Amino acid sequence: MAEPDASPKGKGVLSIKPFRRMWSASLVSSFGDWIGLVAITALAQRVSKGTGEGAVALVLSARLLPGFFLGPLAGVVLDRFDRRRVMLICDIGRALVFAFLPFVDTVLGLFFASLFLEALSIGWSSAKEATVPNLVPTAQLAGANSASVAAAYGTFPLGSLAFSLLAALSAPLGRIGPLHALRVNKESLALWADGFTFIASFFLVRSVEFPKRERIHVDGAEQNVFRDLRDGWKYIGTNSRVRSVLLGLAAGLFGGGMLVPLGATFATKDLGGGPAGFGALISALGFGVAISVIGLSLLQARLKPEPMFIGSLFVAAACISLGATASSMTPAVLWVGGLGLCAGGVYVLGFTIIQTNVEDELRGRVFATLYAMIRVVVLASFTVAPIMSRLLGSLASTIGFHVSGVRVALWAAAGIISLAGLGSVLSLRDSMSARERHPTSNATT
Repeated sequence: MAEPDASPKGKGVLSIKPFRRMWSASLVSSFGDWIGLVAITALAQRVSKGTGEGAVALVLSARLLPGFFLGPLAGVVLDRFDRRRVMLICDIGRALVFAFLPFVDTVLGLFFASLFLEALSIGWSSAKEATVPNLVPTAQLAGANSASVAAAYGTFPLGSLAFSLLAALSAPLGRIGPLHALRVNKESLALWADGFTFIASFFLVRSVEFPKRERIHVDGAEQNVFRDLRDGWKYIGTNSRVRSVLLGLAAGLFGGGMLVPLGATFATKDLGGGPAGFGALISALGFGVAISVIGLSLLQARLKPEPMFIGSLFVAAACISLGATASSMTPAVLWVGGLGLCAGGVYVLGFTIIQTNVEDELRGRVFATLYAMIRVVVLASFTVAPIMSRLLGSLASTIGFHVSGVRVALWAAAGIISLAGLGSVLSLRDSMSARERHPTSNATT
């Protein structure tokens, strides 16, 4: 496939019209996702009838389950069918779910609705990431991924604020006769607003002209689903770049994700910072990611993705280790900010490496697997971190090492990331050497 046209006169990646429209759809869609997440959480608490925390946990777990089972299958669909059409169907599906969610009054109903929403989100996001290299020149992929990360996570505070404003408007609106019959309350108004964001996304995606793709054939016959699945897994297992990125991202997400369930305890008991201290740690993490995303976008022309990806893993491990060693809030906040800086780099550069080196006919399966892996790893980090903290704390006390289990667990997370960095080095070494020996060859192995 021909290289997409570069941005006019060296301008930023958003000056490329097809990508700008795709990015705008992603921005609107992500904004809606955050409104919906807050609204569904509030709705689960209201309909749970006294089992608030358990109901919320059950409903939110539905956002992780589709990745376990549907990720590989979604990848086959994306590689076999028109990705633009898949994205349009996912947008319409999400809009319809949010239109009917205000009338769901059981936790089980919310669970299945969240399950369906997440399956559609996996399909939409994977299709978008697989399409970006067809819209943006290779040299600008890092900038495109930085913009995508900003759209995905920068809209979180805006989504939370929008929910609060819509909740405040719901009381006077709910007293209007026809709206009262529609059950207008603090959740329903936000859910319907969320549905409209996906309608907006539908029209934005529809306005993008996707490059035509050739259908996949083998021996003159179209591949079947099982062969597609097998070929996708075989490719992921044998492609050194893809393997190293998946390994690095998995370890980075696992180690960094442990900070979320352990952060409050660490800030309060180990650093004496209280609830405000936990907020400072999370804010530092977010600011670090933001600075990284902006920096990578500005420096994309000078980037060497593979070495920077590996370097970011090792520096992230060092930041977690030093942050866990800190005895007061100030140095801990600084080191966690450094972790965010590296985490943003690992995410953006990892996506860039995959987009650059994976052929179009396999890209859907690779990204669907990547998104499935992200959900599995995040769930594992949230679940395992408290258990690791207790077990390692007890072990440390047994051997006479007087230190909190949280610190030991965070040191262990740093070790996991370091090992992943080493594994990525070994996995990339041969392929990087081959590319240096044959710089004009197609880097797909």
